[in-house]
Amino acid sequence: MTSWIEPLSKLEPIAVIVLFLLLGSLVQGIRRGASGSARRLFFFVWEGIVVVLCLVLAAQLTNKLSPVLANWLTVRVKVPLEELSSLEQAWYTLLTSLRDFTLLRYAVLFILGYLLLRVLAAFIEPLIERSVEGLLRSGREEPVAGLRGKRSASRVVGAVIGAAHGAGRSFIFVALLFVYVSLMPNGWFVDKISESQVYSHAAEWLSPVAGDVLAGQGPVLTKAVESQFKQILQRKYEIIDYAIPAEIEQAALYVTKDAQTKEEKARALYDWLGTRIAYDYDKARNYEEQGIWKEQTPPETFDTRKGVCIDIARLYAVMARSAGLEVRVVTGMGADGRGGFGPHAWNEVQIGEGESGWIPLDATWANAGDWFNPPAFDDTHIREA
Repeated sequence: MTSWIEPLSKLEPIAVIVLFLLLGSLVQGIRRGASGSARRLFFFVWEGIVVVLCLVLAAQLTNKLSPVLANWLTVRVKVPLEELSSLEQAWYTLLTSLRDFTLLRYAVLFILGYLLLRVLAAFIEPLIERSVEGLLRSGREEPVAGLRGKRSASRVVGAVIGAAHGAGRSFIFVALLFVYVSLMPNGWFVDKISESQVYSHAAEWLSPVAGDVLAGQGPVLTKAVESQFKQILQRKYEIIDYAIPAEIEQAALYVTKDAQTKEEKARALYDWLGTRIAYDYDKARNYEEQGIWKEQTPPETFDTRKGVCIDIARLYAVMARSAGLEVRVVTGMGADGRGGFGPHAWNEVQIGEGESGWIPLDATWANAGDWFNPPAFDDTHIREA
């Protein structure tokens, strides 16, 4: 007990919050008495049970619905090959992101499922409340002579129940901190939380229960979220690029006029961009040395005949769509020729059925070799997870 009182006396932020929860619940217990405190404690426990059940059920529903929604969106969502308004761009960005990005789709389905289950649980609460009220309500009048003594006893019992209520609140608060620190080890205020002796004592109890489940998940989860967030931001530009200018469409159709298969079309476009679009070294140096970035649209790349990797990949995507191909712009890291890797962009085009029907190509590197679906493509290109 002394080990808990000592950190509380040092006014750590975590200790102050825990102390506030304990004292607040204690005072509420004294004021409300035994029946009122028991009622609050019951509904506190009930609320905790409902939250846990809704979280578990929402996770189960999400696991089942996520692949179903992905397949449905794959079949139904087709971005128009025309200029879209800002609202339409936002709508198709959302739909295609839900279709292609698992974490985003899971998060949206989980939140919606949880909220729906909480709404359903809210319809049950009045029935539970009436039952509890019936159990706690006294059916007889108390004699006036014994009323004061009974009230005092009720307040004492209420204080005990209130203290238990506060302990439960404090435990949940510290448990949430434990999850936050485990999943976001470099997050805001994590260092201060970890220094708290109150948190340290609680973490010793929680680690055997949840530590193994959460261990190592923080960096992985953070990196995955950051990666998908970048891809969602990039998706906005992909949706914009679905508007195909007439001159680019005509050029793509001319380049692929003799191609008979999807692979031949993809190869013809790769050869055309690889021999006609020069790498813009000045733009690359301005970004690397001065941090100056010039946003460039596919029509600009087409007109100027130069650009960096992302510009070439975006132009390839527009021309491939003009020729009736399904295509992606992929970002990640590319080999720099000096034993390291640097930011890079390339394409994937679908020439067969299913996920295995997608092949990679890098028109930016076309002058340095054949980078149209070579066997060792993944050795020099690392896509964002």
